[in-house]
Amino acid sequence: MSGSDTLAQPTLAMLYADHHGWLHAWLRRKLGCAFTAEDLAQDTFLRLLVRPRALDADKNSRAYLTTIAKGLVVDHWRRADIERAWLAAMMERPEAFHPSAEHQAILIETLVEVDRILAALADKPREAFLLAHLHDLTYAEIGARLQVSERMVKKYMAQAMLHCLTAASSFHAALA
Repeated sequence: MSGSDTLAQPTLAMLYADHHGWLHAWLRRKLGCAFTAEDLAQDTFLRLLVRPRALDADKNSRAYLTTIAKGLVVDHWRRADIERAWLAAMMERPEAFHPSAEHQAILIETLVEVDRILAALADKPREAFLLAHLHDLTYAEIGARLQVSERMVKKYMAQAMLHCLTAASSFHAALA
C-alpha cells in the first residue's frame, strides 16, 4: 500500500471528530434507531481503518462516508429481513425443535452469507439454482419457467455452482 492510499491515524481521528456526529444523525434519521445508527456509524469508520483511503477532508469526506454508510444500511436491512423470515419459520415449529440462541445466531449468519453470495449472481442463474435446490424442479421444468432451453438451464446451473464454489473458496481462504 503506498503512502497516498493510506489514511493516517491523525487524519482518521480528525475525520471521526469532524464527521461522527453528523454521520450518526444522518443514520438515525434513516433508521429511526439511535443505537443501530451508532453501531453503523462506528462500522463506517472501522471500514476506513480496515481499508484506508486518502481523503481530502474538506471536499469528499462526507460523500465517501455516506457511500460506506449507505452500503451498511442496505446490509442491515437485508439482515433484518433474513432474521424476520427465520423467526417466522421458527414460529411454525414446535418450541422443542427450536435451536439454542448460539446455534440460531450461527444459522442466521450463514443465511446472510448465502444471501450475499446468491445476490452476486445474475438473475437467471440465481433463479435456476434456487428452483433446482429449493423447489426440486427438473431442468426441463426450470427451462419452461424461465422460457429457455434445457441446455441453457445447464449453463445457468454451471455458472451458479462455479460462483458458489469460488465464493466458498474465498470465504475459507479469508478464515485461514
